[in-house]
Amino acid sequence: MDPLTSLILFGVGALILVVFFLPEKGLYYRWKRALQSTERVLIEDALKHLYDCEYRQVNCTLQSIAGNLDIGSDKAAELVERLESLRLITTENGNLHLTKSGRSYALRVIRVHRIWEKYLADETSVPETDWHSQAEIMEHELTPAQADELAAKIGNPVVDPHGDPIPSVDGDLPGREGVILTNLKENDFAVITHIEDEPKTVYAQIVALGLSPGMQIRILENSPTRIVFEADGDEKVLAPVIASNITVKKIFTPEEIREEFKTLSVLKPGEKAEVIKISNALRGQQRRRLMDLGVVPGAEIKAELENPFGDLTAYRVKDTVIALRKNQTDHIYIKKVEKTNNE
Repeated sequence: MDPLTSLILFGVGALILVVFFLPEKGLYYRWKRALQSTERVLIEDALKHLYDCEYRQVNCTLQSIAGNLDIGSDKAAELVERLESLRLITTENGNLHLTKSGRSYALRVIRVHRIWEKYLADETSVPETDWHSQAEIMEHELTPAQADELAAKIGNPVVDPHGDPIPSVDGDLPGREGVILTNLKENDFAVITHIEDEPKTVYAQIVALGLSPGMQIRILENSPTRIVFEADGDEKVLAPVIASNITVKKIFTPEEIREEFKTLSVLKPGEKAEVIKISNALRGQQRRRLMDLGVVPGAEIKAELENPFGDLTAYRVKDTVIALRKNQTDHIYIKKVEKTNNE
């Protein structure tokens, strides 16, 4: 072999070694990090599943982990062995239980997930049905310190947009209050406190109806085939299997029941009203824009002029005239202000 060929082969061989084994950046190290990352994701997802089982007071088994994580039984068995070796879980009579360390780890992951969902809901225009799937990714990416920093930027929320409590920095997690919507009777009043975001197909049906935590409802009909109720002025119909994904807190005293629901859409030119609230269905940039324009609870607002060629209506808030569309005013709840003798 001539010297030139030997030199070329040596150069190629050296290049291959660099590409595959360069510290931190080589393909071998990237592959190794990917395997480690995959293992960590499985560990964290398994711990979340165990915590959810404990929270709902149901048994967690090797089979439930396999089903929840969509992995085979052999892979699930390896994962359980790994969790036991890390002293994150214990096994008793076939049931899996979190250790103190495992529970603390699970709560850290849950905290990141729910903070990220709250961030998506309040600060972005990401569709509501995508919040959970995006948070499923970011819960494994953000460090606890980064999650704490993000929480501080959005006002240290205590619940996520679905009504789930967000674990504190110290790992405290209050219990969920309320009953399932299907437990209510006709003419019962309640406030939605939680909406389950899985499975996604069921959650999408709930989102399509514009339902969200904080809404007050009144049951009109509860039968084995359907649940009919009023929510913020509109009649909603759900199958019981869908309604079972909604948790509510029943209202017992008349003082807690809000007046008849009215939205800004019903205000005619010349009429005034007081803003009661902005629906939780109006989020992100649209919500911030309204608040920047002065449309906040307690503000007085007056309808000035309707556009005969579209759905824009001009309203006066303080000394400013603003134009709003019906898909915005349908989510602004008001109490009409009676005219005085001077008007």
